[in-house]
Amino acid sequence: MAILQKHGKNSNLDLANLKDNPPDNFGTLGSQRKWTESNSNWSRPLARIWTVVLLLGTCLLYCARVAMPICAVTMADQFKWSKSESGMVLGSFFWGYCFTQVLGGYVSDRVGGEKVLLLSAAAWGAMTAFTPVLARLCSQPIVSMTLARFLMGLLQGVHYPSLASLCSQKVIESERGFLMSTVGSGSYLGTLVIGGAGSLMLDLYGWESVFYVSGLLSVLWAYCMWKYLLKGEGPIITLESLGSGGAQPKLSKRHWLRLFKQPAVCAVIITHLCTASTFFTLLSWLPTFFKDTFPDAKGWVFNVIPWFVAIPSSLFSGCLSDHLIGQGFDTASVRKLMQFFSMGVSSIFTLSLCGTTTFPTAVAFVSATMGLATFSHSGVSVNVQDLAPSCAGALFGVMNTCGAFTGVIMVYFSGYLIEATGSWASVFAHLGGEPPGAGDLSVIRRGPAC
Repeated sequence: MAILQKHGKNSNLDLANLKDNPPDNFGTLGSQRKWTESNSNWSRPLARIWTVVLLLGTCLLYCARVAMPICAVTMADQFKWSKSESGMVLGSFFWGYCFTQVLGGYVSDRVGGEKVLLLSAAAWGAMTAFTPVLARLCSQPIVSMTLARFLMGLLQGVHYPSLASLCSQKVIESERGFLMSTVGSGSYLGTLVIGGAGSLMLDLYGWESVFYVSGLLSVLWAYCMWKYLLKGEGPIITLESLGSGGAQPKLSKRHWLRLFKQPAVCAVIITHLCTASTFFTLLSWLPTFFKDTFPDAKGWVFNVIPWFVAIPSSLFSGCLSDHLIGQGFDTASVRKLMQFFSMGVSSIFTLSLCGTTTFPTAVAFVSATMGLATFSHSGVSVNVQDLAPSCAGALFGVMNTCGAFTGVIMVYFSGYLIEATGSWASVFAHLGGEPPGAGDLSVIRRGPAC
């Protein structure tokens, strides 16, 4: 774990804009382009309003996303799906999720993340509400549900790259940790809400009600954002606006190649791949794990408590990281410290699930795993905005594509392992057994071009 050191004020450099001949002394800007804080940054009151709105949007995003894992056991019983077929339905989301990450980030960098967020939310909200209809219309529900989850992945894939782009353009560096960790906690709040309320709706009104409610609320959120924050302005994205690059300057292929040669950029991509794929796998399979291992346990308990722990943990990590940076500690060291807790410490509790035999212990270990994993919101997730703010959306899209692609493999492979071995320990061993030195991949810092 890195030792935190105090330093002078950071110069906000953008790795995407480094020139061919970087200066010998990194502390001197020389011919490098400095990323200045523009006048387009949100004021603090406006930033707080956007934080709450984006928190709610991310909450609803996960309500819609987790609706399928919550209902998977009931739907599998009704439609006679095997574990592998359930894994195919759950994993198809990530196939779609892979395809729109980079595109969503690129468009957000060019025209503004708020427009992309609005359009996508209206689309995936409508798709969620329409999911039960698709299941009834098709004679082979496995086909229609796999297709529906794929389309959901396509539509939701732009969300986080758009957030990264919007944050890099509108929020100063010393406040990004709090905003991203707060907005990121919406994923746990959404999982908490759908885990509790969704479990009750599932028992009382059937699995269809979970999709109807979460989908319609998402459409309502999109409408309110358009009406009150964007003042009713049409979220129109034209080819002309993409070409003009109103939000950020366009980067050449040469700049992108140089950017991906940066060790720090490679580090954040690999680190995010490990973090995201593990989280996606746990998100998809934990309800089934508890149902299979502890069949008499109440669904609202294991669908609520881990996410209830994750929310304050995420908020704490954001406040802690911003406080340390505000006190003058090196930004890169703070990001590394947050990522160490997210990957290194949380994996200990994931591995501990292999030998769990009691329900309270399993809930405690899962809660600790999810709580510590939230520290990545103040680590690698926000670090991409420090490294390359002019293309943060597209670069985050690349990171999330790698994580989602691995998530596809891991979700399906987990279903295969469960059927082949009859044991959940094999899944948790693969998730928690990071290779030696994996924590060192979070060595994230600014540096001159290669």
